Amino acid sequence: MSFKAEYGDKTERGHEQAELEVQEAALKQVLGDFRMSVHAWSDSAYSRPRQVLKAARHRVWQRTAGWALVCVLMVGGVSGGLFERQHKQQLARIEAARQAEQLRLAAEQRAREEEELLAKVDSDVSREVPAAMEPLATLMDEDEAR
Repeated sequence: MSFKAEYGDKTERGHEQAELEVQEAALKQVLGDFRMSVHAWSDSAYSRPRQVLKAARHRVWQRTAGWALVCVLMVGGVSGGLFERQHKQQLARIEAARQAEQLRLAAEQRAREEEELLAKVDSDVSREVPAAMEPLATLMDEDEAR
């Protein structure tokens, strides 16, 4: 093996080295152009007018508060309805008790009137002798007593 075969010729090495330098220069030029285009794009992207978007806020608390308000209103409506129903039932019971008391008093009044009427009829019927014959009845009582 020869030195030339192993390491090559200096002219070949120089030629390869020159070729590598040309490629390296071309690569540096391409990368430089790419870098410049990226910087230009970045500058134009940052300097162009943009709309300011509101940051996406989490509306969890707002939704929770909304649902809580809806629940409170529903409970209030239902409990108000139940309270109204109970109040009407209580008023109906009071009215029924008042009417029952009036009916009881009216029945007692009728019973007293009937009792008075029956007492009058009884006193009228219970006479042993008619009023026209009373003087004779008193004479008969005297005869029997003797």
